[in-house]
Amino acid sequence: MTGHLNIYGVYVPMLLVAMLAAYLVKSLLGTLLQRLGFYRWAWHPPLFNLALYVMVLGVLFNLCARLAS
Repeated sequence: MTGHLNIYGVYVPMLLVAMLAAYLVKSLLGTLLQRLGFYRWAWHPPLFNLALYVMVLGVLFNLCARLAS
């Protein structure tokens, strides 16, 4: 995933776009998991949130790389 996104003359790295999208997806998943009561079984919720973010970012990064090729 190399490249930039041109937004009104400002070049933004695609990784930054993927990171923002991953944050939004992680926030939605975190809210859903909180409402379902999942965090009662999580040993360390902030560490779980970080791992969830990294996994979502990896999935989005792979999807973008496959769509670009």
